[in-house]
Amino acid sequence: MRRPSLVALALAALLAATPAAARAGTAPPPAPATLAELRTAGTAWGHDPGTGRLTVTVDDTVRGAALAALRRSAARAGAVLRHEPGRLRPLIAGGQAVYSGGGRCSLGANVHSGSTWYFVTAGHCTSLAATWYADSARTTVLGSRTGSSFPGNDYGVVRYTGTVAHPSAVYTYPGQVTITGTGTPYVGQAVCRSGATTGVRCGLVTGLNQTVNYAEGSVTGLIRTNICAEPGDSGGPLYVAATGTILGILSGGSGNCTSGGTSYYQPIQEILAAYGLTLP
Repeated sequence: MRRPSLVALALAALLAATPAAARAGTAPPPAPATLAELRTAGTAWGHDPGTGRLTVTVDDTVRGAALAALRRSAARAGAVLRHEPGRLRPLIAGGQAVYSGGGRCSLGANVHSGSTWYFVTAGHCTSLAATWYADSARTTVLGSRTGSSFPGNDYGVVRYTGTVAHPSAVYTYPGQVTITGTGTPYVGQAVCRSGATTGVRCGLVTGLNQTVNYAEGSVTGLIRTNICAEPGDSGGPLYVAATGTILGILSGGSGNCTSGGTSYYQPIQEILAAYGLTLP
């Protein structure tokens, strides 16, 4: 995963970790050496290009002594503390649904190594089951897990063993966008995502190299957007509709698609490099 910037490391040295024990009234431990050591579930951090400042985000689960400690530490460091409604969580439950005994997720992209084909999805999905199916009854086999990384990263790879067709495309409910390759995101970029629960939703890239602290563990190096997402959308692709370029796959987020939300994505190029895969 990417290392934090020198600016982030300098500011991070002043921020205190606030674990669940702090909510029960116990004193928080000494400040971590870097923000990379912040492990409080329900928090995320990264550079906000809109303000030019380091921003620490907290969700609705960070309350009481934990929230107060984070607020004081952020003020001392000159960082911004921001609240996002809802709960940061991996969104388990490339756009179309894939199923396992552990639940439903969304397919991110069809990729290959030579003549062997795979699909990528979220690692918090593939960590739950080895065999994946095209239907909720689990009668049509798609394939078997060959790699999975979560937390730290959030990606998994499944090798196709069944006979279901797997075009290089994003399903757009209805219709398809042909995938032409991968790209590197930039702040302000217009993007869309596709997922099995909420279909296609579009917005803007609002941050890069973000760290999210889920209850299950931390994931670093993520893309942040102002696009909503809900459980079951996890693993679905973040893409540029006009060019058919894949940028990432959905890791998680907060909020919902009724009131709005924030979502985070694992960069696709990192996944392909990790497993020696090609797209399209």
